[in-house]
Amino acid sequence: VQLQASGGGSVQAGGSLRLSCTASGRTFSSRAMGWFRQAPGKEREFVSVISWTGGSTYYADSVKGRFTITRDSARNTVYLQMNSLKVEDTAVYYCATAPGRDEVPVREYEYDYWGQGTLVTVSS
Repeated sequence: VQLQASGGGSVQAGGSLRLSCTASGRTFSSRAMGWFRQAPGKEREFVSVISWTGGSTYYADSVKGRFTITRDSARNTVYLQMNSLKVEDTAVYYCATAPGRDEVPVREYEYDYWGQGTLVTVSS
């Protein structure tokens, strides 16, 4: 599986961005899709995940109510809509995929394929 993340950029605090992650190379079915991020000087952290069915989602407390994850299985693509961005959201955002139909994994080790990352910079 190859994952290609896009949509990062620079935005002022309070603004919005939408990240996309498109999978290719094998079937996209029965796989959860997640987003993680790594801020400068910090460890990578979980952001959000959506189950293969799309029926289950989970968010880190730090983004709950501001970020929304969705998926378009026909396009093998997952989206992360980020609203009300804060300076502390600045990070490289990674998409990843994990096996499972209804699971919403939150730990890095549960994911077996990762994208290359896209940089989000939020300025005050």
